[in-house]
Amino acid sequence: MMTLLRFWLRSGPSPRMLEEVWPSRKFMAVKLTRRVDFPMLDMAGIAFYPRIFDLAHRFFEEAWEVMCGTDYPHILQEMQIGFPVVDVKSEFHSPFRYGDTIHATIWISKVGVKSCTWQYRFHNQNQDLLWSSEQVTVCVSMKNMESLPIPPELRTGLEGCKGE
Repeated sequence: MMTLLRFWLRSGPSPRMLEEVWPSRKFMAVKLTRRVDFPMLDMAGIAFYPRIFDLAHRFFEEAWEVMCGTDYPHILQEMQIGFPVVDVKSEFHSPFRYGDTIHATIWISKVGVKSCTWQYRFHNQNQDLLWSSEQVTVCVSMKNMESLPIPPELRTGLEGCKGE
């Protein structure tokens, strides 16, 4: 079923097709993983903090397909909207070390008319909490950066992605 769904996602399914395959689109948090690679490290041998934000953004982009059934390049290029971060609160609990496998848990805690609040929890392979963050993004036109209401086809997926 997932192979068929991925084919439909890549070929631009209608919302009705998605509803037939994925009726409720209600699920728990998105779970993704990545390894801490050597280029992410600083002289102390731990991940340099801007690289952690870069990693969070990579997970953010990946999460759209799981949550909303469309990838972020499609949202930016075809739908002509983006979701820049306008507020960030983060806590660094423990260092990211070379070779760690980062297990990201991402969910949406609030969906407003034009904005949504993302929650991030990054654990290592030992289940140690390394980083947590709350980030508010605003839906904007890529043509003029004016804020816009979140389109219904994205709102449904965002509202369906509930916490841990």
